[in-house]
Amino acid sequence: MALAERAEAADEVPVGAVLVVDGAIVGEGWNCPIGGCDPTAHAEIQALRSAAQACRNYRLPKSTLYVTLEPCAMCLGAMIHARVERLVFAAYEPRAGAVVSQLQLLDQPHFNHHMEWLGGVMREESSALLKNFFRRRRGKK
Repeated sequence: MALAERAEAADEVPVGAVLVVDGAIVGEGWNCPIGGCDPTAHAEIQALRSAAQACRNYRLPKSTLYVTLEPCAMCLGAMIHARVERLVFAAYEPRAGAVVSQLQLLDQPHFNHHMEWLGGVMREESSALLKNFFRRRRGKK
């Protein structure tokens, strides 16, 4: 949640992510596509990049990625390629969620890697942060 708040402070959609291996955080990220002029700079991608550098490996087996919002297709694809073992997310993303809300990508049998997932952990806190962010943003216009 603190990383999501960091994104919010930069006027980015408040999403934060950490990647954990053996109980230790090896990567972290927050949304920064606007400030970084990078459409791929979602929190999950930033956490994967950070962890891959720290572990000196583009594969991240036996890892768990925690994120404050259900991942989109791009982020989920990156997690599959990185061989993340487990995904835990907070709020569901009804418009673009690729785990359960829209695409159910992790249920597809054709991927060469499958990961466990759990959704709804700290859902209320994350949803409130997102709703308040967008409420304030609409109020600015």
